[in-house]
Formats: sequence, structure tokens, C-alpha cells
Amino acid sequence: MTEAALSRSSSRCEPLHAGVQAGRDGIDGAAAWLGQRGPAAPGAGTGPEGEGKRKRERERSSAAWRSRVPAGPGAVPGGGAGGAGPCPCPGAAGDERGAAGGCRCSALPAPGLMEQARHRLRDFDVGDRFSRLPLPRAAVLLPLMVRGGRLQLLLTVRSLQLRRSPGEVCFPGGKREATDKDDIDTALREAKEEVGLQPEKVEVICRLMPGIDKMNNLVTPVVGFIEDTFQATPNPDEVSEVFLVPLEYFVKPLNYKTFSYKTSSGYSTRVHCFIYHDQEHKKSFKIWGLTAHFAVFLALVIFGERPTFEVDYDLDNLISSSENYFINLYASVHEGKKSNL
Repeated sequence: MTEAALSRSSSRCEPLHAGVQAGRDGIDGAAAWLGQRGPAAPGAGTGPEGEGKRKRERERSSAAWRSRVPAGPGAVPGGGAGGAGPCPCPGAAGDERGAAGGCRCSALPAPGLMEQARHRLRDFDVGDRFSRLPLPRAAVLLPLMVRGGRLQLLLTVRSLQLRRSPGEVCFPGGKREATDKDDIDTALREAKEEVGLQPEKVEVICRLMPGIDKMNNLVTPVVGFIEDTFQATPNPDEVSEVFLVPLEYFVKPLNYKTFSYKTSSGYSTRVHCFIYHDQEHKKSFKIWGLTAHFAVFLALVIFGERPTFEVDYDLDNLISSSENYFINLYASVHEGKKSNL
């Protein structure tokens, strides 16, 4: 593996710099960089009309979030709104599995599952509104598929040969290259290089709110649907394993903990950490940091379910609170960079 490839891969799943209250000056500076919280989304316009449209989008997504219809106990994989059967959630056991004991998962009903997910995700599409920020760019692909009547999220394990974060769980992705037109190009190119996923086999849905890794790369999550028949062919130089996790695990996990993490700017924050036992591989995977952060936000957007753990968002105003979270995050990094000059 070349030195350039190593460098490109190193940013994929570094721990998240969690947002902090950086002081009014820092937040105002970030808002200025974003053009008063970023250029308007495509078609949103500026002035009262544009603000009105953004307000309506926030209200619509908030209403959709609250109106989620749960599958209910004993939902049948692929069975839709009727019938009963065991819950397919991997990791459940005993009275946690099946109709008798109730279902711990929070999946949407199977009919129209992908269409409902598309609709909700598009309300949160940030497009290229953060492209003006003066940070190095990176992108990851969040590949979703429907398998067993549930939304599944594809994740990878970094090769033990890599210099940085060997053996850690990540999404396919890496640093932007000069030939990439945008973040979508970056995510699709890296997914092809790492797991053999052809770009034309991905239905790109949206770009979600970015994060900032510990190398101060601006990392954009690109969400895309892939076929349930996809068989990964991992590049052994970069990826040692590929596995699936039911998306609902990131709102109602069986094994979750949180811990403190100090950013390079000196701020301490709480980091999500999930332990997921994969039945197919007969082993457990630790999913944490920026990877966990993106997975949690994706699950919140799609399911509209309050998780069993604390998050840094106002769940009744998820669009605006996630934007504020990022502004505080960027302000902490921007202030930290200025203090080092």
C-alpha cells in the first residue's frame, strides 16, 4: 500500500471532536464562516422567503420525526403490517426476542421502508453548504440495505497493516483527492477501492451534517442505498472485515457505554461506544467515535425514536439543534487553531 493511500485512509474513523460551548465570539466566528449558519440549501433562497422555507422544512421534519409508526412487537421480516413472528434483531436472546417477550428494535414497517427513509433523509440533506470552511476535506459512505425486513448498515474493520487506528471499525471513506468533484465522489471512490462497491450500484440519497475528526478534517457522511445482494470484496491492504449492523441498534443497543475524550483543542467530551455481537462472524465489534456519531444521527433521522441513552440534540428540533452542535464544534476547532498561531 502506498504512502498516499495510507494517508488517505487514516482519517476515516478518528474519534469525533464533540461540540463544546466555545464562547460567543467563537460561535459568531463560525456562523460568519457559514454565511450566518451556512449558505442556503439549494433552492432555499435568501431573505424572508428562504428563511420561511427553511422553517417549514424544520417543522415538516420535526412532525415526521414525531409521527413515526413503530413496527410493534413481533414484526415479521418482510411481513409488513400483519402477522406475528420472532424479532430478527441480532444480539437479542431469551425473552428479548420474539413476540412473546416483545421486540427491542425500533425498525419501521417493511412496506415502503426505503421510501420513508428517503423522504426523511432528504429533509436533512446539507448539500455542499459547508464547502467554504477552511478545513481539509474527507468523506465516508454510510451504505444502507434492506435485509431480513430491516435496514442494515454496512461497516468495515480497518486492516491491521495500517499505521493509524488499525483494527478499528469505520465506514468506507477517506480524504478527498484532486480528481474528486465533491464529497459524493470521494465517498464512492473510496468505497470502490475498499470493499469493491461499484459507484453505479449506489443510490445516493443525501449528505448529512459533517463532523470533524481529531486531525481536523471536515468529514462529510454520504448516505446511499445498496442492493441486499451486494457481496463485499475487501481490499486486504485497507479492510480486514465487512459486517452489517441493524440500524435500530444505534438507538436501542444491547451493549452501550460512554466515556470522556479530550480533543486536540483541550476540550473534554462524551463519546458514544457500542459493542455489537455479530452472529455471522461469531464475534463482537466495538463501534465508537466519529463512526458511532454518524450512525446514531442516521438512526435518529430515519426512525424518529428517542434513544435509550443521552444525545447532544434537541430531538424535537433535530435539524436546527444538529446545526448548532456543528457550529459549536467548528468554533472550538477554529478558536483552537487561532490560539496556536
